[in-house]
Amino acid sequence: MQQSSTIRVGIIGLGVIGENVLNAFLKLTDIKVVAICDVIEDRVKTISEQINGVAWYTNHMELTKRPDIDLIYVAVPPKYHHQIALDVIAAGKHIFCEKPLANSLIEAREMAEHAKQAGVIHAMNFPVYYKNVFKEIQNRLSSGSIGEVRRVEIMTHFHQWPREWQQTDWIGGREQGGFVREVLPHYIQLTQALFGKMDRIESQLEYPDDPTKCETGIIATMKLANGNSVLINGLSQIGQEEQIQFVIYGSKGTIALVNWGRLEVGKYNELSAEITVEPNDSTQDLITNLVRAINGKDADLVDFEAGYEVQRVLEALLQKESYVNECVNRA
Repeated sequence: MQQSSTIRVGIIGLGVIGENVLNAFLKLTDIKVVAICDVIEDRVKTISEQINGVAWYTNHMELTKRPDIDLIYVAVPPKYHHQIALDVIAAGKHIFCEKPLANSLIEAREMAEHAKQAGVIHAMNFPVYYKNVFKEIQNRLSSGSIGEVRRVEIMTHFHQWPREWQQTDWIGGREQGGFVREVLPHYIQLTQALFGKMDRIESQLEYPDDPTKCETGIIATMKLANGNSVLINGLSQIGQEEQIQFVIYGSKGTIALVNWGRLEVGKYNELSAEITVEPNDSTQDLITNLVRAINGKDADLVDFEAGYEVQRVLEALLQKESYVNECVNRA
């Protein structure tokens, strides 16, 4: 696809996350948002008016057919990713997709294969990977400052789920919502970026009596290629503030990423303490890498292949039949 000096973007899905990324696009001089789409007409019209009357649609196919679009950001709920992504790829557009990649492992594999065959740039919205605190974790591991890694623990605790700012039916539903799908992918991706694939996945899930509602708890174990364990402790509907921790235990020290952006380190006979890391706008850094890739330059992207690997772990954690079927088919 011939690119102009400015990357022209279309956006499909204008929920909370979609609108946040839209605002990140609008801050960059080498990006121009030329069209937006959402099935809620009043919402898409209102947002269009707020950004100088950009073209708007309620049917994503009309947006994908525009010849003046280079990149399409897909920010709809997970069960719609598959078909919309295939339509975007078939139109020859580069694609930037929300996580999780799809609503089943089979869908995720098909999306990754189609993107690769089409030769388009494909990336996922995993901004934590681009945070300076994560780069600091990588540097400390590379330097050996915490010694030999012994274990990784991921804790996701919520007073309520969905949280107050994300009160939509689907995000609290069993079909495509829940904190396992919405929050854990970030930390599964970080773990696999640092240590490789995870296997031997076992999980115990807690669900409410209402069969339409998502999980309220998970305890899970996984193994890294070197045999080390990854432990997951997830819980919602409890009497405390939201608490998320990604902890790496080493033979000489410990590193913890707390509540998305705070880094704490400790060593033997010392209390863990927060260290100062210069903050950055990780979403904009992600988009900058996306622009570089579209322009044929070196870039660091979490692509659909990595998204498939995250989906593989998710499906196993959720004990989904599609995970079993996919493993059998690919054996």
